[in-house]
This record gives sequence, C-alpha cells and structure tokens, in this order.
Amino acid sequence: MAIDPAKPDAAYLAFWNEYHFCSLTTQRPDGTPHLVPVGVTYDPDAGLARIIASRASRKVRNIQAAGPGGMRVTVCQVDRARWATLEGVATVSDDPEAVAEAVRRYADRYRQPKPNPELVVIEITLDRAMGRG
Repeated sequence: MAIDPAKPDAAYLAFWNEYHFCSLTTQRPDGTPHLVPVGVTYDPDAGLARIIASRASRKVRNIQAAGPGGMRVTVCQVDRARWATLEGVATVSDDPEAVAEAVRRYADRYRQPKPNPELVVIEITLDRAMGRG
C-alpha cells in the first residue's frame, strides 16, 4: 500500500518508532546489491530517514561512490506480517550538527551508540513509502 512519506498515518509512524532493526539496500560500484542490517530513524517532518554509520563502512562507500547527487536506496523493516519500506536518495554527511541529530534520534529509538570519531550520517531524502500493518 502506497503511503505519502511526508504524511504517514499514525499506525505507520508508530511502527517506525518501535524497536526494530531494518535492512538497507545500496549498490556496489559493480552494480550488485549490498544489503545490510541497520538502525533507521524516520523523520517525516524533515522528509528524511537517517542511519548512523562509520565512514569506512561499505554502505557509506557505496553511496559516496555514486557521486554528490547521491544514490537511490531502500530501507525496510518487518515484524511478522507488518512491514514498512522507505525509498529515496541517500547522501552522506559528516556535518557535526547533522551527525548529532542522527545520534539523538538513534538513541531515542534504540540506545545510545558508543562514541565513534568516524561516525557519519546517511540521510535519505524520501520520495516513496509503502507498507502493510
């Protein structure tokens, strides 16, 4: 079922606030898919999904290899028959304010992450959402 990522209904947003790990799909430079588990936070007001990651991780390097315009990616979470997917264009930021906001949101949904001087944020500008609750 298609959902406006900027205007999700209460049940969809509540699902994204529950403690569930997600999967992120990026493309390697050779075009093959790279699927990894991640923690995702969803901010419909900003039109973003955020993922904190180490700058040396494969997912970060895949997105950076796509160039300054970013890479189209998908994040998804599943809980039995419920599922939710967010899609958009991902970019990587090391801006301290952007990273701090991503860490704050991650701590609210999951737990406080360990200090990591190599931390960056993957910001996904959302243009599509779907799911079934």
